[in-house]
Amino acid sequence: MIRIAHFHTLAEEEPFAQAWAETHHVQVDCLPVELHEDTVALAEDYTGISFKQRSPIGASEVTYPLLRSFGIRQIAVRSAGIDSIDLQAAKDNDITITNVPSYSPSAVAQLVLTQVMTLIRQIPQFEHRTAQGDLVVSGLMSRELSELTIGIIGVGRIGSTVARIFHALGAQVLGNDIVEHDELSGILTYVDKSELLANSDVVTLHTYLDDSTYHLINEHNLKLLKPTAYLVNASRGPVVDTDALIRTLREGSIAGAALDVVEGEQPLFNNRFPGGAIPDERYRILQGLENVLLTPHIGFFTDIAVKNMVQQSLDDALAIIQGGTSKHEIHLH
Repeated sequence: MIRIAHFHTLAEEEPFAQAWAETHHVQVDCLPVELHEDTVALAEDYTGISFKQRSPIGASEVTYPLLRSFGIRQIAVRSAGIDSIDLQAAKDNDITITNVPSYSPSAVAQLVLTQVMTLIRQIPQFEHRTAQGDLVVSGLMSRELSELTIGIIGVGRIGSTVARIFHALGAQVLGNDIVEHDELSGILTYVDKSELLANSDVVTLHTYLDDSTYHLINEHNLKLLKPTAYLVNASRGPVVDTDALIRTLREGSIAGAALDVVEGEQPLFNNRFPGGAIPDERYRILQGLENVLLTPHIGFFTDIAVKNMVQQSLDDALAIIQGGTSKHEIHLH
């Protein structure tokens, strides 16, 4: 019988995994642990693997050869990002990697809309006033979306969904990407990155992470933003230079930021810290800034998105286990 190990399973994922297993007559065991060199032995009696985690799969020279020795020939990643995978090590050990490139663009786009509206209506500042017993509105008048320009860096599945939402709500939308999509004509205007940064009231990031996008938003690019502009990051933490962003926010050089992802989030997110003692100084600094919204990488966390991530990853795992292929395979170039 085909047996798939479903590593690092959230409670909300398990019902979708078990429903898929019953439909396909495949055994799926939901394991709570991440896949690392100290847990890889758990995969020994399985035919395939599905997993989602932010940290790498341990030491490449240990984990991948062991998986190969167990007969594992695929790893299905339950996310679009594959930062946790060493593609070269996977290739060297004849392990096919798949991802879920489009689990629900609307899920992330709706979070971005929520964050942007929260920022521009200055909800955190009003909450702070209210907590102090100050119910005066003066000094915090907002602008409306129809007055604003939304700049989107990375106009793929998610970025294009963001563009359509803000266009429908009356905002002007600018986009920057290495590929320009004709079907977005009339919805956004493509410009170079510097022009986008200089002219946008909100800049929202929806790019992948690789060497070309690491610290894409750095000290230099932050200086291009208007002092009234907001930055939103719902892509990957290292796309933004956190130290540079903190300096910019402290100086008041931009109006605020919403961060669903941050650098060094792996040991933080999906963990509890009693008393709020989060063991990351930069995260604590960001928490203390009134004009910053922080969420623990929740862009994917809707019922539709989670179901799609779980079941698509299992579809891909089964296809490859049975000798087929998947259109979601990731190949090293």
